Amino acid sequence: MAGAVAVARARGCRGGGDGGGAGLGGTRHGKGPALEVSWVQGFSNKNLAFVNNQTVCYPCGNYILFLDIETKKTRAVQCQSGQVGAFAASASSQVVAFSDRQLNPLIHIYTFPELRKLAELKGDAQLDYTLLAFSFKGPYLASYSSIPEFVLSVWNWQENILLCSESQPGLTGTSLSFNPMNWQQLCFVAESSVTIWCIERSKDEHLLTRHPVELPDEQGAMSPHEDLFFPTSRKDDPYYGPDLPISAVAGLEGDEAETFVPRNYIKTSVHPTAHCWTAASEIYMGCKEGYVLAIDAEQYSVSVLQQKAPPEFMQKIADVVSYARSEVQKKKGRKPSNLQEPVLLAMAFCNEGLYAAGHEGILIFYHIKDLQYEIKICADISQPISSLLFSPDYTSLLLVTEQGTVYSYRPAHSGEAVKLLDTSSSCFLAADFLTPGNNYCVSVTISGEVQVWSLEDGTFLSKLNLGTEATSMACCPSSKSVAVGTQRGQIYFLDVTKAEAPRVVHRTFLSKLPVLSLHYDQSGQILIARATEGHIFILDARPSKLFQVLGYIVLEDEVLHLSVISDLKNDLVRVTVLLKGAEVQQARLELFTLSSAMITESEKYVNEQRMFNASDLKKKQYDLDYPLSSAVRLKNNIVYGYCSCAPFICKYHLVRKGTFGGSSVFSSEEKIPSKQFGSGLLCLSPNSQWLAAGAKDGVLFIHSTSTLDTLAQKHCHSYQGGGIRSMVFSLDGNFILVNGENDCALVCLKWKEIKKTEDEEAALYWQSLCDILNKSTSVENSVLKSMAEWNFDPESTSKSLSVTEEDGDVTNTDDMTWIGQTTQKVMREETLRFANQKEELQMGIRKLRETIQKMMHENEQVPDIEKLELREFNLDLEEQEQVQAEAEEDVARAKREIEMEILSYCYLQDLIKFECWDNMYVKERAVKCFHMDCEVRNFPLKERSKEELETLKEVLRLKRTADLQAQKKTLDSETALSEKEGEKAAGEVADDGVPLCLNGSLSSQYGGDTSILYRQCDLHTKEQKLNQIILLKDVIFQVKAAFNEEFDVVVQKKGQEIARVKERNLKIKEILEQLDLQVEVWEPVLTDDEMPERMLTVQDSEIKAEKYMTQEEIEQAEMLAKLEMERRLAATDDERLRALDDMMGGVLEIRREDILKMDIPPPDFLSRPEDLWTEEEKKIFEEYENKLKELNEEKEDYRQFLRNEWNKIEVSIKEATQNFDEIVCKLSEKKLKSQMVIYQEELKIVNLIYTLLLDEELDTREAGLHKFLMKKKKEKVKGARKILNAKHAVEACMGPYKEALHGEKSLEYDFMKQFAHTPGNLFEELFQLYKHRPETPNTETPLDTANPYVKESPEDYQDAVSLLMKAMDELDSPEHKPSSLDQSLWEHFCLARRNKMASEELVKWKALALAEMQACLQRRTDENNKMKSELEKTFQELTWLKEEKMKLQQNLIIQFLLKQGQVELGSTQIPEYSDAVLVDRSIVEELNSTLAAQGEKKITAMIEYKDFSKGIIQLQWEHKKMKMQIQDLKEKARDIVILPISKDCQLFLTVHNYDTHIAQHLAGMEQSLSVMDKLHKKNVKNHQKKVRELKKCICLKEQENYELSLQLKEMLVSVSERMHIFEAADTRDISERITRQRYREIVKQKYLRNLIREQEKQLAVLQSEIESWNPGTVHII
Repeated sequence: MAGAVAVARARGCRGGGDGGGAGLGGTRHGKGPALEVSWVQGFSNKNLAFVNNQTVCYPCGNYILFLDIETKKTRAVQCQSGQVGAFAASASSQVVAFSDRQLNPLIHIYTFPELRKLAELKGDAQLDYTLLAFSFKGPYLASYSSIPEFVLSVWNWQENILLCSESQPGLTGTSLSFNPMNWQQLCFVAESSVTIWCIERSKDEHLLTRHPVELPDEQGAMSPHEDLFFPTSRKDDPYYGPDLPISAVAGLEGDEAETFVPRNYIKTSVHPTAHCWTAASEIYMGCKEGYVLAIDAEQYSVSVLQQKAPPEFMQKIADVVSYARSEVQKKKGRKPSNLQEPVLLAMAFCNEGLYAAGHEGILIFYHIKDLQYEIKICADISQPISSLLFSPDYTSLLLVTEQGTVYSYRPAHSGEAVKLLDTSSSCFLAADFLTPGNNYCVSVTISGEVQVWSLEDGTFLSKLNLGTEATSMACCPSSKSVAVGTQRGQIYFLDVTKAEAPRVVHRTFLSKLPVLSLHYDQSGQILIARATEGHIFILDARPSKLFQVLGYIVLEDEVLHLSVISDLKNDLVRVTVLLKGAEVQQARLELFTLSSAMITESEKYVNEQRMFNASDLKKKQYDLDYPLSSAVRLKNNIVYGYCSCAPFICKYHLVRKGTFGGSSVFSSEEKIPSKQFGSGLLCLSPNSQWLAAGAKDGVLFIHSTSTLDTLAQKHCHSYQGGGIRSMVFSLDGNFILVNGENDCALVCLKWKEIKKTEDEEAALYWQSLCDILNKSTSVENSVLKSMAEWNFDPESTSKSLSVTEEDGDVTNTDDMTWIGQTTQKVMREETLRFANQKEELQMGIRKLRETIQKMMHENEQVPDIEKLELREFNLDLEEQEQVQAEAEEDVARAKREIEMEILSYCYLQDLIKFECWDNMYVKERAVKCFHMDCEVRNFPLKERSKEELETLKEVLRLKRTADLQAQKKTLDSETALSEKEGEKAAGEVADDGVPLCLNGSLSSQYGGDTSILYRQCDLHTKEQKLNQIILLKDVIFQVKAAFNEEFDVVVQKKGQEIARVKERNLKIKEILEQLDLQVEVWEPVLTDDEMPERMLTVQDSEIKAEKYMTQEEIEQAEMLAKLEMERRLAATDDERLRALDDMMGGVLEIRREDILKMDIPPPDFLSRPEDLWTEEEKKIFEEYENKLKELNEEKEDYRQFLRNEWNKIEVSIKEATQNFDEIVCKLSEKKLKSQMVIYQEELKIVNLIYTLLLDEELDTREAGLHKFLMKKKKEKVKGARKILNAKHAVEACMGPYKEALHGEKSLEYDFMKQFAHTPGNLFEELFQLYKHRPETPNTETPLDTANPYVKESPEDYQDAVSLLMKAMDELDSPEHKPSSLDQSLWEHFCLARRNKMASEELVKWKALALAEMQACLQRRTDENNKMKSELEKTFQELTWLKEEKMKLQQNLIIQFLLKQGQVELGSTQIPEYSDAVLVDRSIVEELNSTLAAQGEKKITAMIEYKDFSKGIIQLQWEHKKMKMQIQDLKEKARDIVILPISKDCQLFLTVHNYDTHIAQHLAGMEQSLSVMDKLHKKNVKNHQKKVRELKKCICLKEQENYELSLQLKEMLVSVSERMHIFEAADTRDISERITRQRYREIVKQKYLRNLIREQEKQLAVLQSEIESWNPGTVHII
């Protein structure tokens, strides 16, 4: 894009100005240095617009850029108040509108090509404008503001008038456009809604009317709109009440009630993405869901367009093309596009049809007919297209991509899209001047695109995409090479010797740390790369050294900024590094120096890890008194720093020697205040003459380094765009490149005015520097040109393997960092150098390990007293202590975590305990049966608060007062019931005198006082219902409390029963001990449900894990156990008890229980033989046996007594526990009935709450309707005023219209009068010419254009008259003059005709204005009538609502108490009792008793009938049985007569010894069978022998047949050969002889085959015979 650049400034805009001004350090007087914009480049968004047929414009940061698409020239206009906000352009008027982004923003209107401000529109917007749109014709501009107003406004920008505005709270717009055919229609599109705004005009008044468009849902279906505030249908239920709108149920009033929509009613609609108007005032709209919609702007209806099915062969071709396209896109790594339902992001309409595009990067042409369309692919640019734009003459179509590239497509030529603008939409990261600094500059974006620009006019020359995220860039002064740092720690070196074709020649992978900045020294010998974590890499910047990495430095803290200054005389490079200070309000400055020797002999200054030695760098460190964001150093040890905590620049003079580790803080000499705000950046010019300062406000200040006076300032970026990211001076100081943080703008500034001395100093320094650089530039550039291009794949760079720097096994150096390679090299060298020592150490360690293991083994064998502890064998005690410390730290951390977790659980436990236990007045517990699975729980109760008791007391007082008043009123009218009726109703009346059926519950029978309740038929007011709810809750509390009292009695009784059982069990245990039986005794205990207090305490038996005890706790527990044992021994050591136990068994007298322990000692002589006993001894033995027998009898009697006693106790325990179980069962029944009563009362409460809720909903609905009514009344008043104003406007317009009509008629009369003296024929000819009118004048737009929005009528009266007069020039020519008419008369005639036509045109426009006003009046009248109908509807709704409220107060819900069986329901639904009648119970019971008596009679008669029928059936059955017996007897007699007698029977009857006869017969048969068996076996053997012989014959025959078959094959071959020979030799005789011989052989073979078949048949017969001779068959025979 070559060409001159013109920059216009928006004069009058608020904000920073151009040129100089008050500086930081002093004040400028008169004229001085000033900056101007040389050119601007960038592409911040995709909002382009044509300003004429050849020029497009688009915003970029603080500028609007104008690009000539033919000459590629660029112009710019600047918004001085900051970044450009909303933007729009009009090609018909050739104006541009944009808004600034300051508080109370303005809209600026500029003309093109003059770039002169026409107007400045100021509205009510406070923060920003988001949308601007020009009308196709006319001076109209629409704007839409953002939060907080969200106001749509329409302006007349020529007259600077706000015509009308309307607010849409909370609605964020995405696009806005006028109808090209009618400027009075606007299409406003939001994220999920579309609105058509109509601008109604009545004389000078304008009004915006809103018409929302109902969009289809995500499935493309249209759902009918449902009015939720006024439902169309109402389903009233007699039980649940009237059907109210959802807003009333939700309790909403006012505007919220009208707009409220429940979540389940909300259907997600389609999301519009792009739209365009058609010539028929329709809107085509694309959606994110892939649909194409057609919106009728007159009817506000939506239709979903469907794709027309193509012919079959065309569909096949389309499928093939789609498949090929998807495969290509897959190869390119892109997602295949779906052309059937593309997501359209851009649309453009022309005469031929609709052009659309989206993410697929394909330009599609839609041919739409009715509601169907056909598509055609026009171009494929393989980039997502964000917008489409036709030129005003519709000859070219611009395609704007999301990457910032603009293509031009010509629909008439149907060719490929041509690239028009190739920029990047990514933000500029850095820019620098290519050596020598006066021809080219280079920039890089965050996405990694490197661009080369012409410094003279900003022409774009070339672009190179690195395919990775860039972080820094710098240009080398000694060669035309560019270094680009990346996020992944790589540096790309580019060859830019050819500015039109840059290329990558080298890549260095430093580390995994991002390269934050790159800095060259002024001689171009050294490249310094700043990375994160304090790493600074030093590289050789010369291509001849292949950009070698010399070494690196690691600083203590994070580096904030780095600056480089060269000392060319001493050949030194001084580096200043700003570090993040240890203190928050301080900064640290570190200085080091690089010499030329470090480049040539770098090995001497680095260690093995390639890290520079600190002593060689001459490091100095300073702690500064203020936190800085940027710092630069001059040659005289003066440092300027930009303070980050306050807006000023600090000046430091580093005269004191810097130290390391010192605590002294270096104070600033001077603090110069700045007008900038936010963190700033400082940049020094190459000759150290100027200091540039940029900050977040986007204003660039140029200071003098000697005095810090402000030389110039320029507002080139804005705070909204993030301010200034970087800036750089050219080597000659004439240009400054400044790029913004987020505004995607690159601004090139140059000096407009500068002092001659300063300019000469800068030129002199540049010339001296060039002289120094020229020595090496040519050499390095030639080397750079000769370097081969480094091949790289942008995709592979982002997917390359990540290799750790410590990995020593990786051999691929391309994917390995330089630090990793260095570390790997050092490790490899160390491994080789210390290989022997390493092996010796390993051997020594191995021997030492074996020795220690041997010692540990020996230690295990020695006695315990001689054993050493294991820790004494540990050689590395420090490592062991470290490991133990780490383990203890882990244990402590785990302990803390467990303690915190336990603490959280304890807190949760306390909350639950307080809510469910401590807060309960009566705690929940259960009582269980002893022998049954029955459990009863009490009612847990919370203690009623003081407020609840006071409320209950107040309600009871009100109830008593109401009862007294009612008794007073009804005292005279009450009559006493008769005694008979009173006795009859005594059982049916509750305590309060109300029948139980009408009371609705049985609470009075279960402890509830129902006398305090209101009668159900008296609950009419809201206060009564609320009081009744409180009283019902009190009754429920009384019922629960009454049951709990009985429950407590049963619980206490169970405790007593358990105590009795335990006492009896003690007796049972004594009996079992005396009987010496091991029987388990049943011991009842209380469960946790019966004693819930136990759940709150943890018993020791519940803890399964062993308690952890320290050594001190273990020793203390052992000591306590020892003391307890001594105490027990001392307590049991009683001499008296011990003596009594030894002498008399522990008792003073013999008890009956001791009889089982008694034993008679046997005489001593029992050990001798009985023969040696004396007589006395025998007598003693007899006495001993008698005593022993008596003692055993007594023992047995006592045992039986004990067993009987044991059985009695068990029976008594069982009876007692069973009786208790019956009590618990009764209590369970009582609990069930109490729950039933409670549910009855709760049902009353639910009904009352529902009636109150329904009453509240009715009140809410009524309040909402009243507010709606008031709102509509106000609208009606406004509408009446509008109607009145419209009537006045019509009346005011009617007079001028009548006057114009009268004037037009008078002109014709005057013409007749003036030309009445002319001859008749000539007068008629003149009169026809007078009536003749030219053709309808058209606008200047040609008819053959593709513009669909051609207007054939002028915009206003003046345009119409001017066009008419131009058309009259032809009719007024002398050619049309009659020949006999004088020239003066002809001129007079032409003037009269022109006046007549002007008058007719005036009448026409007056009529149009009058018609427009009358149409506006008619619309206001229709709106007024609609408002009347809405008011009538609202009044009807209010009337119905009042009736429903009256019904609700009169029709009460009464709960009846009916016995089971009295009401039978056919279904579970609640029946309708609208026609039900209350009947006295006695009438129903009398009718029921009569029905029961008649039923009993009927049952008795049916029983008698059943018994008689049963006797008849029994007699019939007996008769049938007798008939069947007779038939059986007859059949038996017939069988006896015809019974046949066989020979066997006769033999049985005649032979006396039948069994012997049978035995002899059987013996004979057995002998014959044995003989036949032997004969059969012999025959079988013979046949088997014959079978074997036949099988052998068969085998032989088969072998012969096989040989014959082989011979046959050979003979066939020979026959064929002989046949050929025969045919060749013609030997017929020989062939006949051979034929006869062969025939005989064939006959012989045939005979042999027949013989084989016969033998096979014989063999089969023999086998069948063998099978028939089976022993089983013989046995059967």
